[in-house]
Amino acid sequence: MTVHFIGAGPGAADLLTLRGRDLIAASPVCLYAGSLVPRGVLAHCPKGARIVDTAPMSLDAIIGEMEAAQSAGLDVARLHSGDISIWSAVGEQTRRLDRLGIPYTLTPGVPSFAAASAALRRELTLPEVAQSLVLTRTSGRASAMPPTETLSAFAEARATMAIHLSIHALDRVVSELKPHYGEDCPVAIVYRASWPDERVIRATLGAIEALAAQAPMERTALILVGPALGADDFRESALYDAGYDRRFRPRGGGENP
Repeated sequence: MTVHFIGAGPGAADLLTLRGRDLIAASPVCLYAGSLVPRGVLAHCPKGARIVDTAPMSLDAIIGEMEAAQSAGLDVARLHSGDISIWSAVGEQTRRLDRLGIPYTLTPGVPSFAAASAALRRELTLPEVAQSLVLTRTSGRASAMPPTETLSAFAEARATMAIHLSIHALDRVVSELKPHYGEDCPVAIVYRASWPDERVIRATLGAIEALAAQAPMERTALILVGPALGADDFRESALYDAGYDRRFRPRGGGENP
């Protein structure tokens, strides 16, 4: 028996890895975060599977489901939205499973920032504009931010930022970023990226609050900030330059060690 933690993607039911799909199809028990995981993903569950929405459950109750599955010798597909490497609460579950001696696997999924980038049709890193992406959030009721991880500290690099779980604090986000990025820095809010009701708002740091107020969003919205969101005059990289000597395309056609 194994518990399979699976990143179920940002929203669209078909943004799921083949491995994730196959593990779901082979697991007689499916535990999913119903507040965020699309029900379309559940179509891959085998006939007669025990399907449990964990949104209203405590951690103790969720682990109890896994223990019951272990006693019955049944594999579990544990679905979390986006990718399980960030803000998934997987760490606290696997820590419990380690203590109980219950085996588990981790299968990555399509993260929400990647779906948001696709919705914007923008690469988040551009040559000599931005070569780093900061994934962060603001403090919330579920967990506070470490004191050294502040928006203003990250903003000093002027890298592209993907700010999760923070649409409720948009005013605070803007006030902390403005001194570093400036009023005219491009910003976008992507609401429910890849879902049927996906919505995108583009503006500058100086104008985004007024625009967002016209169509309030309570949750499931990602804030993206940085010069790369609006740059069109960036230099092309040397990667595909005809004169760039690299291992798989050496100049002169000879073998490059």
